Amino acid sequence: MNELTISLKTDSKVPLYEQIYAYIRGDIRSGRIPCGEKLPSTRALSRHLEVSRSTVELAYEQLLSEGYLESEPCRGYFAARIDDLYRLDRPGRLERREQEPEKAPESCEEKENYLFDFTPNGVDVDSFPYNVWRKLSKDILKDNRTELFRTGDSKGEEGFRRAIASYLYQARGVECRPEQIIIGAGNDYMLMLLGTILGPDRKLAFEDPTYMQACRLFECLSYETVPVSMDKSGMRVDRLALTDADIAYVTPSHQYPTGIVMPVGRRQELLKWADQAENRYIIEDDYDSEFRYKGKPIPALQGMDAHGKVIYLGTFSRSVAPAIRLSYMVLPASLLDIYEKKNRFIHSTVSKVDQRIMERFLEEGYYERHLNKMRALYRGRHDALIEALKPLSGICRISGEHAGVHLLLHFGKEISEEERILQAKEAGIRVYGLSDYRIRPAGGEEPAILLGYANLTEEEIKKAVELLIRFWQ
Repeated sequence: MNELTISLKTDSKVPLYEQIYAYIRGDIRSGRIPCGEKLPSTRALSRHLEVSRSTVELAYEQLLSEGYLESEPCRGYFAARIDDLYRLDRPGRLERREQEPEKAPESCEEKENYLFDFTPNGVDVDSFPYNVWRKLSKDILKDNRTELFRTGDSKGEEGFRRAIASYLYQARGVECRPEQIIIGAGNDYMLMLLGTILGPDRKLAFEDPTYMQACRLFECLSYETVPVSMDKSGMRVDRLALTDADIAYVTPSHQYPTGIVMPVGRRQELLKWADQAENRYIIEDDYDSEFRYKGKPIPALQGMDAHGKVIYLGTFSRSVAPAIRLSYMVLPASLLDIYEKKNRFIHSTVSKVDQRIMERFLEEGYYERHLNKMRALYRGRHDALIEALKPLSGICRISGEHAGVHLLLHFGKEISEEERILQAKEAGIRVYGLSDYRIRPAGGEEPAILLGYANLTEEEIKKAVELLIRFWQ
């Protein structure tokens, strides 16, 4: 073969060498260029197509690397045998690419546009301490510390665990040694790791309503889960005792999503339940204890535990930024022994660089200052939301407003929760129903709506509530 009749499109978004490559590959695959047929030299083809020789060489190199061509010294290029090759590409791919640029795949869920979103999981990422984080990053990386890029301790770096242990004791009343702490990339990972430590044949009891992500995750790990109803003090221990669960998952400092604070009496009941059997444990998820607007912070349940029954979970994702993915777990001594024997080989999922930055962030007082700033910011938004909701006081009541970054509105049964959500949607506002957090279907409970305010400004909150009032009253 002395030449190839290739019609190149100079105005196409596809580079010329890719057009040549695609044409030759297509002819070889279809058999128009039979196995063993000689192709023109790069010099001859470039002269025929009036393109640079390097353009043709790029196309030939790609065809050689993929096995469509074979090169023989002093003889040239020949079509390879491809009868048994598996065909991976889709028909019309080149044609589609010429017509329009490739687009990123879209989510399976239909995306809806809202003017305002009262997500209860929001975090104000605009307040992330960029300057401090940048400074600490530069300080840590300015020296050629090769040890930062080697595999570290599977539990997490010792200095970081010491800093967390000190912070937890001072801020949350958690008593632990650094060796009891395990660092991981987010609470999902920590729960999956915990599942391997607890072992199979466990039944977990969850507050109902609850943090559904944790419930779903344990179900995916093939654990049996059981819902336990709540009252004004949190999970009902008398109902828990009627189940054969041996693990209780609770959020005692600020129950998610109701905002209930578990009082001391109920905490003692829960600890007594755990003490009644050797393999019973309590998982305490202390997800947003840093933000409280009335009274002093509530100490962690773990600080009351005298017999090693509480597994404590915490995270920096809610207080600093979701993408930080820095969470930690404090294991009681009995489970720590199991971890050392069964799970020590699992590498840490957080880079040593990120751990070192957060360690300095804690030790040098930046975290405390950041929390003070965020508390003031969220308090302003909290107050703005409470004030804006006053016109609705005749048809609803507020609960769970003393801590965290969301509150609940409880309505009468005249209008269903679903209707309230649809009315808000008509106003361009996204709100969330409490029924979405129930393990069991609601049975006669009053409609309740969650309103999160962390990622809305005070002005946005006022505008959004004005719209809600028009549609809800």
